[in-house]
Amino acid sequence: MKIDEWIQKNTFHHSAFEDLDKLVKEKEKQNLKISLCIPTLNEEKTIGKEIVLFNSELVTRYPLLDEIAVIDSGSTDNTLEVAQSFGADTYLASDILSDLDNKKGKGENLWKAIYQLEGDIIVYIDADIKNIHPRFVYGLLAPLIYNKKTKYVKAFYDRPLAFSEGIRPSGGGRVTEILIRPLFSLFFPELSAIIQPLSGEYAVSREVLEKLSFPIGYGVETAHLLDIYREYGMDAFAQTDLDQRVHRNQETISLGKMSFGILQTFLNRMKSYGMMTDIPELSTMLRQFQAHDDVFESIEQEIIEEERPPMITIPEYLEKRGNK
Repeated sequence: MKIDEWIQKNTFHHSAFEDLDKLVKEKEKQNLKISLCIPTLNEEKTIGKEIVLFNSELVTRYPLLDEIAVIDSGSTDNTLEVAQSFGADTYLASDILSDLDNKKGKGENLWKAIYQLEGDIIVYIDADIKNIHPRFVYGLLAPLIYNKKTKYVKAFYDRPLAFSEGIRPSGGGRVTEILIRPLFSLFFPELSAIIQPLSGEYAVSREVLEKLSFPIGYGVETAHLLDIYREYGMDAFAQTDLDQRVHRNQETISLGKMSFGILQTFLNRMKSYGMMTDIPELSTMLRQFQAHDDVFESIEQEIIEEERPPMITIPEYLEKRGNK
């Protein structure tokens, strides 16, 4: 399929799915169970609003969601208390599959959600969205529910960045445009049709999720796109325009750490696919600099993109899902 044809066929606007009665009826017709997972780390300021909104609109008013769960990396603020008080199921990632060695990272939370939650479809939504709206869920679910060929739906949006003096009208997506899009364009041109490959909002069928390896850190979204593409092709993907997402800005030094982890994941995938056979052992040490007056301080940080194996290989998961 040509890229332009895929974009026309598989790119949607959330307004196409505003008939939630119709969407709920189709969900019930297919006897689907749907879980919302919100991975968190110190998100007490925004998590309550998200849960209140999703509970009132997508559980009570329109029964689209069957469970709302927060999976936390070990917050030191009141994230879990706030989430629980507003009706979410709350879990510490370290308490799920606790016999395994403990790892920390967003990808770890996403992976453990597959074990903990019951949905045939899992929707992942970041916890720091200031302009949260039901479209962040139904806009991602609808293409999966209406089209059985679709396995994974990615969000895209304008990303104004919040500053103390207000909201800048445009910006964001720097790692995507500087790193991911050039890499995809070079090696996987069809994947360059994904407008925001690193967005934290997406919906995936369980049958796909349980077969994926999960980098526990920054590379998780990139790894998933590559692995799903290799297994199912572009027909498995769709993307939905959610208009706008207002969130925290990240400093450039943080984006450097993100890029370093993503690049590790990308190169390791290239090696495992047999597309690059002479890659040397990759360094896991990132060197960055920050200035103090006239002195440039060298900062070294080790970033290792460890991966969890496909959940379907975990005996506890097979035992839990055996009768389902």
